[in-house]
Amino acid sequence: DGLTFNEAFEKICNYLEAKGIGKRKVNYKLRDWVFSRQRYWGEPIPIKHYEDGTMRPETNLPLTLPDVERYEPSGTGESPLANIPEWLYGEDEYGKFRRETNTMPQWAGSCWYYLRFKDARNPSAFCSPEKEKYWGMVDLYVGGAEHAVLHLLYARFWHKVLYDCGLVAHKEPFKKLFNQGMILGEDGEKMSKSRGNVVSVDSLLQEYGADVARLYVMFLGPLEQTKPWNTKGIEGVVRFLGRVWRLVYSHDGKPEPDGDIVIDNAPMSLELQKVMHKTIKKVEEDCENLRFNTAIAAMMEFVNALTKENCHNKTAIEHLLVMLSPFAPHIAEELWEAIGNSPSIADAPYPKYDEALTKDDTVTIAVQVSGKLRGTFEAVIGMSNEDLIKRAKEVDSVAKFISGKEIIKQIVVPNKLVNLVVK
Repeated sequence: DGLTFNEAFEKICNYLEAKGIGKRKVNYKLRDWVFSRQRYWGEPIPIKHYEDGTMRPETNLPLTLPDVERYEPSGTGESPLANIPEWLYGEDEYGKFRRETNTMPQWAGSCWYYLRFKDARNPSAFCSPEKEKYWGMVDLYVGGAEHAVLHLLYARFWHKVLYDCGLVAHKEPFKKLFNQGMILGEDGEKMSKSRGNVVSVDSLLQEYGADVARLYVMFLGPLEQTKPWNTKGIEGVVRFLGRVWRLVYSHDGKPEPDGDIVIDNAPMSLELQKVMHKTIKKVEEDCENLRFNTAIAAMMEFVNALTKENCHNKTAIEHLLVMLSPFAPHIAEELWEAIGNSPSIADAPYPKYDEALTKDDTVTIAVQVSGKLRGTFEAVIGMSNEDLIKRAKEVDSVAKFISGKEIIKQIVVPNKLVNLVVK
């Protein structure tokens, strides 16, 4: 009926509540997760235990760890803090007390660190209300799927508690969550020293350099997929960056990296302009959606088109280098400077595309006979239904399926397909 998911959800809940047969309830499915640790490092739990059996929270916050040279286990099962009497014991207006010796686990800080980043040097609060409201929610949170049922769930739980206490301005901590996949060994198994399938980053950088390594990791496949490493495939990225280099330098027998800069201002063909503007648009959209592998593939196609037409147009090369710079910053920066640009390419704005030049003049029309694909043909965008049907019948691979048969129905989806139903 045209409702969005959220609209339908609200309508269903309202109906059930109005009828008295259901009500809204949030089920967090929280797992038990031991919070205390019997060790020195970790945030101290700010609780005082009094001689009369009562407990009170620390009022003089933050409670910091004592500065000591030795923090071996206590020998009693308690944390090493139990062996530091000058920190452990005290007295206030309520009487003598003993501090809690358990410390918080390492994941305690990971539940709220993003809030502290907004105001990291504030000595009196975890974050000022003004800065917390200004920076707002985390725009993009990237992490492994294994964190979904523990860390991320508890971070969200902590945030909602802080929201209920009026300490943060937003109900949710993260706008968008993205789970990246894992890179496996070449044998398809998880990298492990015991399996001997670990890829050495140091040797990779030494042999190929950081740009090749960065580019290849992002070109392996969709970011969210788990995929095996393939050392042979890295040569394709090496060749690609070599072609980018040769768009700027002509060596003519001279050994690399020597060469002459061949950048010019020769006009580009209309077809090449279209490729450039399509590439600018696609790389922008793909990067916004974390589709780095297809963004790189689009730049490869653009470089192939420039190379094929022997084009060294300065504007085209500049646009290419700006698009390439987040993926291969070192070669992009060097070529950017070589063709006479300053300051750094990091300060260069992303190129703008002309929407009109991203549109194709023709489309591929699929031809079906009784619902089965039998051929295709190229047609001008906007071609009339009559002309599309005529062209469809003339396709060689289609003719034999309609010859001698009665066409009882002709279905046309403009700019997409023609379906000839026969009997």
